[in-house]
Amino acid sequence: MQYAKYRSNNNVVFNCRYHVVFCPKRRKKVLIGNIAIRLKEIIEKICDEINVILLAIEVMPDHIHLALSVDPQFLSAT
Repeated sequence: MQYAKYRSNNNVVFNCRYHVVFCPKRRKKVLIGNIAIRLKEIIEKICDEINVILLAIEVMPDHIHLALSVDPQFLSAT
């Protein structure tokens, strides 16, 4: 997928990207098989619902890497 370098809304032009790492408790290797597939689907659905662009996702057995593009006004509204 190709995304524009900058995004905008009514008030600002922005390029806010975040690298998020999610780890299960004690980094147990539980994110495998159907669990990994379902988790990926859930994360994609939530990103669509809250208007966050999921740039990349990598599910490892003991952690997940997410690259996200987020509207800066969204962060201040939470």
